[in-house]
Amino acid sequence: MIINTNKAPAAVGPYVQAIKAGNMLFSSGQLGLIPETGALPEGVQAQTRQSLMNIQAILDEAGFTKSDIVKTTVFIKDMNDFGAVNAVYADFFGDSKPARSCVEVARLPKDGLVEIEFFAVKE
Repeated sequence: MIINTNKAPAAVGPYVQAIKAGNMLFSSGQLGLIPETGALPEGVQAQTRQSLMNIQAILDEAGFTKSDIVKTTVFIKDMNDFGAVNAVYADFFGDSKPARSCVEVARLPKDGLVEIEFFAVKE
């Protein structure tokens, strides 16, 4: 089942925000785009926060919670921003920390500074 919400930015290519398959939810990467404007906020912390807000909107639409997330992949433009991204990320997840990978990439769509994708399972 395709998951789509206007509370997260529309896909910028030929893909969907997320797919629900049984008790699993697979997201596409979420940039820090503001859904209402399609703009990126300034700075890596603001973009990380918005990316996570977009993830929350997708989770809500699918009937999942952030504690259902079992794995994330974080793509960052500059590994020097790791600490700043980590601070916002840790605040969002609190005690429900999923497994995670974090990699530096050469470039992200729309010249974003961070993109986060997730995999969730509803027990």
